[in-house]
Amino acid sequence: MNSDTRVAWVTGAGSGVGRACATALAEQGWTVALSGRRAPELAETAGLVRAAGGTPIEVPFDVAADDARDLVESIAAATGTDRLDAVILCAGSNTPRRSWSDQSMAEFAAVVQTNLLGVVRSTDAALPGLRSASGVLVVVSSIAGWRPSPGAGVAYSASKAALAPVVRTINDQEADSGVRATLLCPGDIDSDFLSQRPVVPGAAARSAMLAPSDVARSAMFAIDAPRHVRIDELVISPLSQRSF
Repeated sequence: MNSDTRVAWVTGAGSGVGRACATALAEQGWTVALSGRRAPELAETAGLVRAAGGTPIEVPFDVAADDARDLVESIAAATGTDRLDAVILCAGSNTPRRSWSDQSMAEFAAVVQTNLLGVVRSTDAALPGLRSASGVLVVVSSIAGWRPSPGAGVAYSASKAALAPVVRTINDQEADSGVRATLLCPGDIDSDFLSQRPVVPGAAARSAMLAPSDVARSAMFAIDAPRHVRIDELVISPLSQRSF
């Protein structure tokens, strides 16, 4: 690998925001490690990365179950370097059953396993590479983790809100290594994640939402900031989105 090539790792890269972030990185010539549970979708993203000018590395990975350290070692073996210049954690889950009256504790645990523990495990595994590169970590949370969003559900809101102290502790403890972390909290996004809602929005509602590329652009804003600038938290919303 060329010594000037930058290496990124994107989780949830098979669709939606993860795919858009991978494509945005590729447009700047990055080598992008693509992880997600669905190999066919990762292959599609890899094709988009190549077409955009980047170099894809497909590494199927379930943030809720697989060993993140093994995955990071696979990225290092494929790139010939242990550095990670950027890590964007996009993988997430929810359930249609979102209230105390109908939620399943098994589903609650599964959402927390992906949205919180998956981020923590991935961050822990990525930190050595981020330290080597003085890299940037972007954790894609949700507006539901930034302010009350009853419709998002108990498990989702709790797991996303818990990401704020995760990012703050990274910034408090890793600044001497040059590592910068951003908590990115987007509002409603027109993506396949909407299929997990109790009532799936129609075309008119989707047209007013953020596009995955809007979120990717915000992630790149944090990654492209000068090394002495840290974007601690970034909240973006569709113009029409209400507070509740």
